[in-house]
Amino acid sequence: MDNLILESEKYVIQLLNEKLDNRYVYHNLAHTQRVVEKAKELADLSNLNDNDKKLLLVATWFHDTGYTKGFENHEEESVRIAVSFLKAHSRADDDITAIKHLILATRKEYEPINLLEKIIRDADCAHLGNKNYATVSELLRKEWELTCNKTLTEEEWLKENIDFLSIHHRFYSDAASSNWDKGKGKNLSQLLKAQKKLKDEHLKLKHKKETLALKKDKKELPERGIETMFRVTLKNHITLSNIADTKANILLSVNAIIVSLVLANLIPKLDNPSNYYLIYPTAIFVFSTVTSMILSVLATRPNVTSGKFTKEDVANKKVNLLFFGNFHKMKLNDFEWAMGEMMQDRDYLYSSMKKDLYFLGLVLHRKYRILRITYTVFVIGIIISVLAFTIAFQYSGR
Repeated sequence: MDNLILESEKYVIQLLNEKLDNRYVYHNLAHTQRVVEKAKELADLSNLNDNDKKLLLVATWFHDTGYTKGFENHEEESVRIAVSFLKAHSRADDDITAIKHLILATRKEYEPINLLEKIIRDADCAHLGNKNYATVSELLRKEWELTCNKTLTEEEWLKENIDFLSIHHRFYSDAASSNWDKGKGKNLSQLLKAQKKLKDEHLKLKHKKETLALKKDKKELPERGIETMFRVTLKNHITLSNIADTKANILLSVNAIIVSLVLANLIPKLDNPSNYYLIYPTAIFVFSTVTSMILSVLATRPNVTSGKFTKEDVANKKVNLLFFGNFHKMKLNDFEWAMGEMMQDRDYLYSSMKKDLYFLGLVLHRKYRILRITYTVFVIGIIISVLAFTIAFQYSGR
């Protein structure tokens, strides 16, 4: 092998150092040296003869020299630079043509037709199967920003890389495929994981923004005002319930005393035939007082509930845990669990308090409705009884 490879190396190093724009942070001398190293590795693994290896390495040294003229049509510029160099060194036309074809084989959409073309293409993309793939690819990303004004988000960059590795790229030579496909698969897997992680982060951020926006749009509820409202209202309900019970007890006591007096004083006198005129007034009086007593008991009579609930009831927020009638038959562990679930759910907690107020209101309505009937029966009974006794005494005197 003659010294053409060494001459090419010296020429390219000097050319790139002097003429290449500093913005090419990926397609620079370091990249060319990496590609040459990988081309040598593949050439040895493929058992190329000396002449083919010489042509391959010379083409590899020159394959990106066209970037000294700019990004557009850099392969054709690389060919012009290489042909000029080779003619100056009096190389054979066949060698020049072969090297020219090898340089053009590095074009993005080109399909290689022989082993040398496969090797130079594989060497040019060898970093796809290396551990330092992420670092090298970031240099390409930065180069796009500096030279092509092409700025990609992290999500777009990951998609670009994933599409290239999974759809647009493959290693053509057997040596490259057997040695680098495994590393390429690992790099693709890392990209997919990073993409999934990024999507999850975006979803979390989106949810957080939506939540914050919802809170801004929705007027914040005054927590202390709500607590005060519930506390005062519940206290008023309990006070009204106590008043109702007191009124019922007063009616019950008064009617009990009246019945006792009637039984003790009037009933024994009814055995005397001369007192028969008192039977109807006494019956009306006793009936009205007994009815008032029954209604007073009904007004204060508690409702009996099942006292149990299921976990499904708690999960569906159907049970009101603030009312003892819903849990008095439950085990302590189940009740503590249910209360814990409710306290962690603000909506469930306030819903239970609202339900408690509502059902207390229903109980108060029932009590006061029965009490109103009781007072009406008591008053009407007293009036009718007095009238009945008056009429009875009038007829008894005749």
